[in-house]
Amino acid sequence: MKKLDTTPKQDGFRMPGEFEKHAGCYMIWPERPDNWRLGAKPAQAVFAEVANTIGKYEPMTMIVSKAQYSNAREVLNDYVRVVEMANDDSWVRDCGATFVINDKGETRGVDWTFNAWGGLVDGLYFPWDSDDKIAMKMCELERVDRYRVDDFVLEGGSIHVDGEGTVMVTEECLLSEGRNPQLSKEEIGQKLCEYLNCEKVLWIPRGIYNDETNGHVDNMCNFVKPGEVILAWTDDENDPQYERSMEAYEYLSNETDAKGRKLVIHKMYTPAPILITKEESEGVDSVDGTLPREEGDRLAASYVNFYTGNGFIALPVFNDPNDEKAIKLLEELFPDRKIEPIYAREILLGGGNIHCITQQLPL
Repeated sequence: MKKLDTTPKQDGFRMPGEFEKHAGCYMIWPERPDNWRLGAKPAQAVFAEVANTIGKYEPMTMIVSKAQYSNAREVLNDYVRVVEMANDDSWVRDCGATFVINDKGETRGVDWTFNAWGGLVDGLYFPWDSDDKIAMKMCELERVDRYRVDDFVLEGGSIHVDGEGTVMVTEECLLSEGRNPQLSKEEIGQKLCEYLNCEKVLWIPRGIYNDETNGHVDNMCNFVKPGEVILAWTDDENDPQYERSMEAYEYLSNETDAKGRKLVIHKMYTPAPILITKEESEGVDSVDGTLPREEGDRLAASYVNFYTGNGFIALPVFNDPNDEKAIKLLEELFPDRKIEPIYAREILLGGGNIHCITQQLPL
């Protein structure tokens, strides 16, 4: 499996939209007791539900540490492939390979540099060297060549593409000090276009309020299809999320995509603020160098963090009145896909949601 010196754009490879056909999906099994409460047992139950659900529709691979292999194999359905691999935590969207395809049906992987969302500036854990090797190992497993981007830090959750030349990001994340401070906004945009084979970058100002990833776009805005997006929304002017959603709406309303289309924007209401309870906080081990989980902290809850798969959508829900609104909106926008709601509070407690813990392999 060669490490390539060219770029996907030079070679005619592009990152397809997530709504295009998949050959499979990857996840990583959670176990860090300093991020997941009660030794990660509650989180593991939900990860298993997500994997077993996705596995009904497309080939599912779960990456698991040596220590957790037997446990994961026991609770995952037989149709889920379990692969032993060293890892630091369970956010495969961010540390895993971004797969690109060409018109001949060939696949390659983009292996970005991963530094745990900010390295020594404001990263969320240390060390992260095992996670930085996950993308390379995924490419080995799939027997595909890879583009290693040594001089550029990026997480898969910080990008969404429409498959037709447009990539969507947030300034809050991509311009953060802990990632690529040596590069200008324009240079970062050029890098994205070169490795995703895009023509235009949409720079949403900020992501979801209190998102510890510096505002990943996958919690804030998602492509339904080319020219159409879903945006996290609240009508509550006293909610700090209101200003963020409003500025994103105004920005997107005045922009066009790479094909010159005006964007159709669908508002997806966020759940009521979700706060960490005393019991949840006390269940997490305290470790130096890891972001603590404090009682009363607001979690970055959003329905936009869903996974679009073959004939289905895995949607995080929160036992909130807006759960039904989210389901109904997706049923209207994706009439050909089954909506699979999964109660996702335990994933959210670790810092992300269903989209963050999955990575698609395109067909």
